[in-house]
Amino acid sequence: MTSQLTLEFIFSTLVYGVLGFGLFMLSLWVMEKVTPYSLVKKITEEGNIALAIVIAAVILSLGMIYSAAIH
Repeated sequence: MTSQLTLEFIFSTLVYGVLGFGLFMLSLWVMEKVTPYSLVKKITEEGNIALAIVIAAVILSLGMIYSAAIH
């Protein structure tokens, strides 16, 4: 079975990619605003490795959720 690369396929891929990236960035922004402290400051300046691991897990799970929802 061969798949053809059409303009419609490329356009829908770009639209869903931008939509997923936008939702992903919005989620990270909301997470930064909801927490009582700056996540970036805690991770970069204070070197909080545990928080970095938790945020990495959240990023991975958000990516899987958005990927499944868009697919």
